[in-house]
Amino acid sequence: MSAEEPQGEQEDEDLRYFVRIGQTDLDGTKSVERSLIEMNGIGRRTARIVAEEAGVDRKATFGLLEDEEIEAVVETVENYADEVPDWLTNRQKEFYSGETSHEFGNELEMSRRHDINRMKMIDSYKGVRHKKGQKVRGQRTKSTGRTEGTIGVNVEEIREEQAEEGGEE
Repeated sequence: MSAEEPQGEQEDEDLRYFVRIGQTDLDGTKSVERSLIEMNGIGRRTARIVAEEAGVDRKATFGLLEDEEIEAVVETVENYADEVPDWLTNRQKEFYSGETSHEFGNELEMSRRHDINRMKMIDSYKGVRHKKGQKVRGQRTKSTGRTEGTIGVNVEEIREEQAEEGGEE
């Protein structure tokens, strides 16, 4: 075994540090499931389903997989909406087309921004709340979500004013 390289060094040579899916670079040093979770639009459950559908061990290091296995994962992510029931997707019955799809990465951010802008334009309740910068989903606003600074008595300011008045006399 002295003539051969140690096992750890050989693994480092084969390791891909970055695996690209869509427009996102995923960490190749992590497991398949953990790497997929880093993408927008893919959570734990989705990552587990993708690994299972692609026929890959979800705990295997992503960068050490064979090229065919990585391609299978990429293919499964891109065709995720076709392989799972509608209730597992993140865009069910989309507003304009009426189709069900699963978006991830930059597409998801763009569609969210587009949906919020549409709500603002038609002045729906949620759109008005977005415009004002207030909470949208029914949370309490009496004591949380304040952005204007201190509300109530500012003890430090009072003490400073008293110190200045005391020093002037």
